[in-house]
Amino acid sequence: MKSFSVAAPDGVVLAAQEWGNPRGAEIVLIHGFNQSHLSWLQQVNDPALAADFRMITFDLRGHGASDKPTARERYAHQNWGDDLAAVMRAAELRRPVVVGWSFAGNVISDYVRSFGTSGVAGINFVAASAKADPAFFGPGRNNFPGMFSDDLATNIDSTRGFLRACFARQPEEDAFEIMLAFNMVVPPRVRAAVAARPPNPGDALARIECPVLVTHGVEDQILLVGLSKFTASAVPGAKLSLYEGVGHAPFWEDAPRFNRELAQFIDNANRNQA
Repeated sequence: MKSFSVAAPDGVVLAAQEWGNPRGAEIVLIHGFNQSHLSWLQQVNDPALAADFRMITFDLRGHGASDKPTARERYAHQNWGDDLAAVMRAAELRRPVVVGWSFAGNVISDYVRSFGTSGVAGINFVAASAKADPAFFGPGRNNFPGMFSDDLATNIDSTRGFLRACFARQPEEDAFEIMLAFNMVVPPRVRAAVAARPPNPGDALARIECPVLVTHGVEDQILLVGLSKFTASAVPGAKLSLYEGVGHAPFWEDAPRFNRELAQFIDNANRNQA
Protein backbone atom coordinates (compact mmCIF):
# COMPACT_ATOMS: atom_id res chain seq x y z
CA MET A 1 0.00 0.00 0.00
CA LYS A 2 1.22 3.49 -0.88
CA SER A 3 -0.19 6.53 0.92
CA PHE A 4 -0.44 10.01 -0.58
CA SER A 5 -2.15 13.30 0.21
CA VAL A 6 -4.55 15.22 -2.03
CA ALA A 7 -5.42 18.89 -1.68
CA ALA A 8 -9.07 19.61 -2.53
CA PRO A 9 -9.89 22.90 -4.29
CA ASP A 10 -11.04 24.47 -1.00
CA GLY A 11 -7.82 23.50 0.77
CA VAL A 12 -9.04 20.43 2.66
CA VAL A 13 -6.32 17.76 2.63
CA LEU A 14 -7.50 14.22 1.91
CA ALA A 15 -5.63 11.05 2.88
CA ALA A 16 -5.48 8.61 -0.07
CA GLN A 17 -4.01 5.18 -0.68
CA GLU A 18 -3.00 2.99 -3.63
CA TRP A 19 -3.18 -0.81 -3.62
CA GLY A 20 -2.72 -3.72 -5.99
CA ASN A 21 -1.26 -3.85 -9.49
CA PRO A 22 -0.02 -0.41 -10.64
CA ARG A 23 -0.60 -1.47 -14.26
CA GLY A 24 -4.03 -2.98 -13.68
CA ALA A 25 -7.48 -1.69 -14.56
CA GLU A 26 -8.40 1.17 -12.24
CA ILE A 27 -10.88 1.21 -9.37
CA VAL A 28 -11.76 4.00 -6.93
CA LEU A 29 -13.41 2.69 -3.75
CA ILE A 30 -15.36 5.29 -1.73
CA HIS A 31 -16.53 4.49 1.79
CA GLY A 32 -19.71 5.54 3.55
CA PHE A 33 -20.79 7.93 6.30
CA ASN A 34 -18.69 7.76 9.47
CA GLN A 35 -16.37 5.10 7.97
CA SER A 36 -12.89 5.18 6.40
CA HIS A 37 -10.85 3.63 3.61
CA LEU A 38 -10.32 0.65 5.94
CA SER A 39 -13.89 -0.37 5.16
CA TRP A 40 -12.47 -1.88 1.95
CA LEU A 41 -9.94 -4.27 3.50
CA GLN A 42 -11.78 -7.30 2.08
CA GLN A 43 -11.21 -5.85 -1.40
CA VAL A 44 -7.73 -4.33 -1.28
CA ASN A 45 -6.35 -7.44 0.46
CA ASP A 46 -8.01 -9.88 -1.91
CA PRO A 47 -5.23 -11.64 -3.88
CA ALA A 48 -7.23 -11.88 -7.11
CA LEU A 49 -8.26 -8.22 -7.11
CA ALA A 50 -4.75 -7.12 -6.09
CA ALA A 51 -3.23 -9.06 -8.99
CA ASP A 52 -5.51 -7.60 -11.64
CA PHE A 53 -6.50 -4.11 -10.51
CA ARG A 54 -5.03 -0.82 -9.39
CA MET A 55 -7.20 0.21 -6.45
CA ILE A 56 -7.41 3.74 -5.05
CA THR A 57 -9.05 4.46 -1.71
CA PHE A 58 -9.33 7.70 0.25
CA ASP A 59 -10.85 9.05 3.43
CA LEU A 60 -13.72 11.40 2.74
CA ARG A 61 -13.42 14.91 4.15
CA GLY A 62 -14.21 14.78 7.85
CA HIS A 63 -13.31 11.09 8.05
CA GLY A 64 -10.32 8.88 8.78
CA ALA A 65 -6.99 10.65 8.39
CA SER A 66 -8.38 13.45 6.19
CA ASP A 67 -8.94 17.01 7.42
CA LYS A 68 -12.05 17.53 9.54
CA PRO A 69 -13.51 21.02 9.13
CA THR A 70 -16.61 21.61 11.25
CA ALA A 71 -18.28 24.42 9.25
CA ARG A 72 -21.34 23.04 7.48
CA GLU A 73 -20.62 24.93 4.27
CA ARG A 74 -17.51 22.78 3.81
CA TYR A 75 -19.82 19.80 3.23
CA ALA A 76 -21.94 21.25 0.42
CA HIS A 77 -22.60 19.29 -2.78
CA GLN A 78 -19.82 20.87 -4.83
CA ASN A 79 -17.07 19.92 -2.39
CA TRP A 80 -17.67 16.17 -2.57
CA GLY A 81 -17.55 16.00 -6.36
CA ASP A 82 -14.47 18.19 -6.39
CA ASP A 83 -12.81 15.87 -3.87
CA LEU A 84 -13.33 12.81 -6.06
CA ALA A 85 -12.05 14.66 -9.11
CA ALA A 86 -8.98 15.81 -7.17
CA VAL A 87 -8.17 12.25 -6.06
CA MET A 88 -8.53 10.98 -9.62
CA ARG A 89 -6.19 13.70 -10.91
CA ALA A 90 -3.62 13.16 -8.17
CA ALA A 91 -3.55 9.42 -8.84
CA GLU A 92 -3.35 10.10 -12.61
CA LEU A 93 -6.28 7.82 -13.29
CA ARG A 94 -7.38 7.45 -16.88
CA ARG A 95 -10.94 6.09 -16.69
CA PRO A 96 -11.58 4.19 -13.46
CA VAL A 97 -14.61 2.27 -12.32
CA VAL A 98 -15.95 4.13 -9.29
CA VAL A 99 -17.42 2.10 -6.43
CA GLY A 100 -19.47 3.97 -3.84
CA TRP A 101 -20.94 2.58 -0.64
CA SER A 102 -23.89 4.18 1.16
CA PHE A 103 -23.24 7.94 1.59
CA ALA A 104 -20.78 7.69 -1.30
CA GLY A 105 -23.79 7.59 -3.60
CA ASN A 106 -24.05 11.29 -2.81
CA VAL A 107 -20.37 11.80 -3.62
CA ILE A 108 -20.75 10.10 -6.98
CA SER A 109 -23.90 12.11 -7.69
CA ASP A 110 -22.08 15.35 -6.88
CA TYR A 111 -19.23 14.33 -9.19
CA VAL A 112 -21.61 13.48 -12.03
CA ARG A 113 -23.36 16.87 -11.73
CA SER A 114 -20.06 18.71 -12.11
CA PHE A 115 -18.06 16.46 -14.42
CA GLY A 116 -20.41 14.04 -16.14
CA THR A 117 -19.36 10.43 -16.69
CA SER A 118 -16.92 10.69 -19.60
CA GLY A 119 -14.02 10.32 -17.15
CA VAL A 120 -15.21 7.03 -15.65
CA ALA A 121 -15.55 3.57 -17.17
CA GLY A 122 -18.42 2.54 -14.91
CA ILE A 123 -20.14 3.05 -11.56
CA ASN A 124 -20.99 0.48 -8.89
CA PHE A 125 -23.55 1.83 -6.43
CA VAL A 126 -23.33 -0.31 -3.27
CA ALA A 127 -26.33 0.18 -0.96
CA ALA A 128 -25.83 3.75 -2.08
CA SER A 129 -27.70 6.95 -1.37
CA ALA A 130 -28.36 7.98 -4.96
CA LYS A 131 -31.49 9.86 -3.85
CA ALA A 132 -32.58 11.15 -0.44
CA ASP A 133 -36.05 9.78 0.23
CA PRO A 134 -37.24 9.00 3.78
CA ALA A 135 -39.28 6.13 2.36
CA PHE A 136 -35.98 4.30 1.90
CA PHE A 137 -34.52 5.07 5.34
CA GLY A 138 -34.12 2.05 7.62
CA PRO A 139 -34.43 1.81 11.42
CA GLY A 140 -30.66 1.63 11.89
CA ARG A 141 -30.55 5.36 11.21
CA ASN A 142 -32.32 5.94 14.52
CA ASN A 143 -28.84 5.87 16.07
CA PHE A 144 -27.88 9.12 14.34
CA PRO A 145 -29.05 11.62 17.01
CA GLY A 146 -26.88 9.98 19.67
CA MET A 147 -23.93 9.94 17.26
CA PHE A 148 -24.10 13.73 17.14
CA SER A 149 -23.91 14.00 20.93
CA ASP A 150 -20.90 15.50 22.71
CA ASP A 151 -21.53 13.12 25.62
CA LEU A 152 -18.93 10.43 25.04
CA ALA A 153 -20.88 7.53 26.55
CA THR A 154 -23.94 8.37 24.46
CA ASN A 155 -21.77 8.81 21.38
CA ILE A 156 -20.03 5.45 21.77
CA ASP A 157 -23.27 3.59 22.49
CA SER A 158 -25.03 5.07 19.46
CA THR A 159 -22.04 4.51 17.19
CA ARG A 160 -21.92 0.86 18.25
CA GLY A 161 -25.64 0.55 17.53
CA PHE A 162 -25.23 2.13 14.10
CA LEU A 163 -22.31 -0.10 13.23
CA ARG A 164 -24.11 -3.25 14.34
CA ALA A 165 -27.08 -2.18 12.20
CA CYS A 166 -24.79 -2.07 9.15
CA PHE A 167 -24.55 -5.88 9.15
CA ALA A 168 -26.99 -8.76 8.95
CA ARG A 169 -23.99 -11.09 9.11
CA GLN A 170 -21.96 -9.58 11.94
CA PRO A 171 -18.18 -9.26 11.52
CA GLU A 172 -15.72 -11.08 13.76
CA GLU A 173 -15.07 -9.25 17.01
CA ASP A 174 -11.52 -8.18 16.03
CA ALA A 175 -12.86 -6.68 12.80
CA PHE A 176 -15.72 -4.98 14.64
CA GLU A 177 -13.26 -3.37 17.08
CA ILE A 178 -11.26 -1.94 14.17
CA MET A 179 -14.45 -0.62 12.58
CA LEU A 180 -15.61 0.96 15.82
CA ALA A 181 -12.21 2.61 16.21
CA PHE A 182 -12.29 4.30 12.81
CA ASN A 183 -15.95 5.23 13.24
CA MET A 184 -15.06 7.03 16.48
CA VAL A 185 -12.37 9.07 14.68
CA VAL A 186 -15.14 11.21 13.16
CA PRO A 187 -16.03 14.03 15.61
CA PRO A 188 -19.73 14.49 16.46
CA ARG A 189 -19.81 18.02 15.01
CA VAL A 190 -18.44 16.70 11.73
CA ARG A 191 -21.04 13.95 11.69
CA ALA A 192 -23.78 16.53 12.19
CA ALA A 193 -22.34 18.78 9.47
CA VAL A 194 -22.17 15.92 6.98
CA ALA A 195 -25.72 14.80 7.80
CA ALA A 196 -26.97 18.37 7.32
CA ARG A 197 -25.81 18.61 3.70
CA PRO A 198 -28.63 19.47 1.27
CA PRO A 199 -30.68 16.39 0.31
CA ASN A 200 -29.72 14.59 -2.87
CA PRO A 201 -32.68 14.99 -5.27
CA GLY A 202 -31.58 12.04 -7.42
CA ASP A 203 -31.23 14.20 -10.53
CA ALA A 204 -27.72 12.94 -11.32
CA LEU A 205 -28.97 9.47 -12.23
CA ALA A 206 -30.43 10.75 -15.50
CA ARG A 207 -27.00 12.14 -16.44
CA ILE A 208 -25.13 8.85 -16.18
CA GLU A 209 -23.84 7.60 -19.53
CA CYS A 210 -21.66 4.66 -18.51
CA PRO A 211 -22.27 1.07 -17.36
CA VAL A 212 -23.81 0.82 -13.88
CA LEU A 213 -23.98 -2.03 -11.39
CA VAL A 214 -26.28 -1.60 -8.38
CA THR A 215 -25.52 -3.86 -5.39
CA HIS A 216 -27.68 -4.17 -2.27
CA GLY A 217 -28.28 -6.50 0.67
CA VAL A 218 -31.94 -7.45 1.03
CA GLU A 219 -31.76 -7.23 4.85
CA ASP A 220 -30.29 -3.70 4.88
CA GLN A 221 -31.47 -1.74 7.94
CA ILE A 222 -29.72 1.55 7.06
CA LEU A 223 -30.95 2.14 3.50
CA LEU A 224 -33.76 -0.16 2.44
CA VAL A 225 -33.38 -2.33 -0.64
CA GLY A 226 -36.10 -0.35 -2.43
CA LEU A 227 -33.58 2.47 -2.89
CA SER A 228 -31.34 0.35 -5.11
CA LYS A 229 -34.34 -0.95 -7.02
CA PHE A 230 -35.21 2.67 -7.72
CA THR A 231 -31.62 3.50 -8.71
CA ALA A 232 -31.42 0.58 -11.12
CA SER A 233 -34.74 1.53 -12.72
CA ALA A 234 -33.62 5.15 -13.14
CA VAL A 235 -30.44 4.34 -15.10
CA PRO A 236 -31.04 2.67 -18.49
CA GLY A 237 -29.18 -0.62 -18.77
CA ALA A 238 -28.19 -0.76 -15.09
CA LYS A 239 -27.76 -4.23 -13.58
CA LEU A 240 -29.22 -4.92 -10.14
CA SER A 241 -27.54 -7.50 -7.89
CA LEU A 242 -29.39 -8.36 -4.67
CA TYR A 243 -27.82 -10.31 -1.79
CA GLU A 244 -30.24 -12.44 0.25
CA GLY A 245 -29.50 -12.60 3.98
CA VAL A 246 -27.09 -9.65 3.74
CA GLY A 247 -27.36 -6.20 5.26
CA HIS A 248 -25.87 -2.80 4.47
CA ALA A 249 -22.33 -4.05 3.75
CA PRO A 250 -22.42 -6.73 1.02
CA PHE A 251 -18.76 -6.11 0.18
CA TRP A 252 -17.89 -7.33 3.70
CA GLU A 253 -20.69 -9.78 4.48
CA ASP A 254 -20.21 -11.73 1.24
CA ALA A 255 -16.83 -10.52 0.01
CA PRO A 256 -16.14 -13.49 -2.32
CA ARG A 257 -19.31 -12.89 -4.33
CA PHE A 258 -18.91 -9.12 -4.24
CA ASN A 259 -15.31 -9.29 -5.46
CA ARG A 260 -16.19 -11.68 -8.29
CA GLU A 261 -19.04 -9.48 -9.46
CA LEU A 262 -16.93 -6.33 -9.21
CA ALA A 263 -14.11 -7.89 -11.27
CA GLN A 264 -16.56 -9.04 -13.93
CA PHE A 265 -18.26 -5.65 -14.02
CA ILE A 266 -14.92 -3.87 -14.46
CA ASP A 267 -13.87 -6.22 -17.25
CA ASN A 268 -17.19 -5.72 -19.06
CA ALA A 269 -17.15 -1.94 -18.55
CA ASN A 270 -13.65 -1.60 -19.93
CA ARG A 271 -14.44 -3.91 -22.83
CA ASN A 272 -17.49 -1.85 -23.74
CA GLN A 273 -15.42 1.34 -23.72
CA ALA A 274 -12.56 -0.07 -25.81
